[in-house]
Amino acid sequence: MNARLSELLSQAPPHPRRVVCLTEETTEVLYRLGAEDLVVGVSGFTVRPPQARKKPRVSSFLDANFERILELKPDLVLGFSDLQADIGRELAKRGVPVYLFNQRSIAEILQAVRLTGALVGRPEAAEALAAELTSNLERHADAAESLPRRPRIFFEEWHEPLISGIRWCSELVELVGGVDVCRESRASQGAQGRIFTPEEVARRDPEGVIASWCGRKAKREKIAARPGWAGVRAVVDDQLYEVKSSLILQPGPAALSDGVDRLARIVAAVARGEKLPPLRAGELRSAGA
Repeated sequence: MNARLSELLSQAPPHPRRVVCLTEETTEVLYRLGAEDLVVGVSGFTVRPPQARKKPRVSSFLDANFERILELKPDLVLGFSDLQADIGRELAKRGVPVYLFNQRSIAEILQAVRLTGALVGRPEAAEALAAELTSNLERHADAAESLPRRPRIFFEEWHEPLISGIRWCSELVELVGGVDVCRESRASQGAQGRIFTPEEVARRDPEGVIASWCGRKAKREKIAARPGWAGVRAVVDDQLYEVKSSLILQPGPAALSDGVDRLARIVAAVARGEKLPPLRAGELRSAGA
């Protein structure tokens, strides 16, 4: 190779070698690709995988420690959605390469997995991970065909105001055999378009409620005490469940593996008139820790 060209090409590696992840799902993807050595900084909210918590924590969801990020000398920062646009803009102004994902659907989550692999030079591993996640979804979709019926389900990701599930949560509920009673709201890009009054959800009479309050433990008494909810079938039958937000509200591998696994158990129990036990007495029912 020409010596001058070789010198120019040596100024940057073919693919990023130092990656900062501002949200958990990109961290999990990189670890699942065997590229954990590339991760030099993570979100303070990261819980998956547990070993990633040993990495320097550089951000919350809406704020970032810019000086700390610059100290880590990243050649790529990965973030998520318009909510992190200001962080991305500031980093770009400081000369840091930034890629903001904006996945909302199952298909877009799988696309984001593939894109992440491509960005760091691991396309084959990313394709294998996407295939593994797709296979798990297919297994649940096939199992849903044998359910005795499709129960009405309300998935809530916040309680005050009452916010229905983001698009991938709605899609997963229906994939595993449920009928999302607020299905029309999943077309909304932001949470504002998914706000419902308690009375309206009560009118739709869900047979099962799945709560996943982002970063907060859901409370049975708060759900049951809502206006008009005393006669809601899910309350009468005590089919009130919780799924940890770290398993279902991250648009990455967690939602398409452990998250959908739990949704499937819950929907199947409601469809069969069974009840899964709570993890602890007095808490909402659960499909596992």
